[in-house]
Order: sequence, then structure tokens, then C-alpha cells
Amino acid sequence: MDLDDLDPKRMPRHVACVMDGNGRWAKKRGLPRTEGHRAGEEALFETAKAAVELGIEWLTVYAFSTENWRRPHDEVRFLINVIADDLLTRRRDQLHELGVRIRFAGRRDWRVPKWVLRRMDETAQLTRHNKATTVTVAFNYGGRAEIVDAVRGLVAEGARPDQVDERALRRHMYLPDMPDPDLFIRTSGEYRISNFLLWEIAYSELVFLDVLWPDFRGEHLREAVREYQRRERRFGLTGEQHGEALPG
Repeated sequence: MDLDDLDPKRMPRHVACVMDGNGRWAKKRGLPRTEGHRAGEEALFETAKAAVELGIEWLTVYAFSTENWRRPHDEVRFLINVIADDLLTRRRDQLHELGVRIRFAGRRDWRVPKWVLRRMDETAQLTRHNKATTVTVAFNYGGRAEIVDAVRGLVAEGARPDQVDERALRRHMYLPDMPDPDLFIRTSGEYRISNFLLWEIAYSELVFLDVLWPDFRGEHLREAVREYQRRERRFGLTGEQHGEALPG
């Protein structure tokens, strides 16, 4: 992948992505919605491969939300099968060859079939020592649910009110060692967060692209990174303060 117009020193360490538009992609082609999800799995592999080539250390994708269980039963079943059969079997081995570490974030509750949980565990175990991009699949995930679960963890350990702060809460998030996203991407022209990584994206740069997820490829990730590199991240400081804080 040509990197001539990107600054490797300003590459986002962590990119989060809402993979939106599968159903609309299928509808435009007169296909069932399920075919959009199948095509989206190809887009995910290509995006992960591009992240490795760009040197992005973390890529987190929104695969299945806590709200998605309300979709039609046949679509839910198909989505789970695509994730479990295609991503966690066929694509897992290809990503493993690329040196990708695969992890999962979300609730492991009664709604997730046990055989799917086993494949998740097998995939995480297989790829745990890989050193290239870490791809985190958010499955049965909701940002509000994660915060609620973190608070429950604090309560369960008997934390006093004066012991509750951001650091304490973060210890109980699903993946406390995961850095906050620098760049948040949503495809399909929608301008919503949709309950994804609510805690973690407090200072992320948000980029919204019109491309439908099944058409998303490395050049679109590159486009989002290019936009990210045009921006000045201030983290609550003024422009003057931020400039003074920079080294050099």
C-alpha cells in the first residue's frame, strides 16, 4: 500500500469502526439482507489487512450489538453464523498468517450460543502471541452495557465512593489494556455513534464516510487516516496550549 501521502509518525494507534450499510448494499442489488452481511465479512478481512500494512496497532470493529438481538430471527441467526463460521474459522487462519491477534469484547451471556463462545476462545488462544495489529471484535456489545458492567464490578469488589474514579472504572471495562481509539469511523453516511465504545471515544476523531461497508477497502481506511492527520487533537487544551505541549 502506497504511504507517500501519509505521515507514518502521525498514524493513529487505534482505529474503531462501525461497519454500517450491509442491508442497504444488498437492497441496492436486489439481494437478501443476509448477502450484505456475507459481503461485509470480506470487507472486514481487507480492512484488517490494510491496518497491518499501515502499521495501525489496534482495530476494533462493531460486529453485533446488544440491540441487534431485536432484528428478525433469521437475520440474527445468519449474522452469528457468518461471524462464527467465516470470521472465526476461514478468516481466522488467514489473519493468523498475517500476525493478527484477535480478541473479543462484549457480554458473554445466555443469548450467545456456547459453541460460538468456544470458537471465540479458540481464536483468541490461537492468535494470542501475534504481534501485528490487534483486531478486537465487539460482539454482543453495547457501550452503556460495558459501563454498567464496569460499575457492577466496582460494587462487587466493595469499592467505597471515594475510591470510584476514572482509573478504577477503567480496570473493570471489558479490555482495560486496550488504548482509547484515536480515530472512529462510521460507514454508510450515517452520523451516529450507536452505543459503540461510549467511554473510550471521549477524545477520538470522528470520520463519517458515505461508502457502504461491503464496499469498504484499504483505500477507504487510508482516506479516513488522511482526514485524521489533517486535524489537530487538543484534548481539552486551547490551540496555543497544545502547541506549547508538543515536543520540539
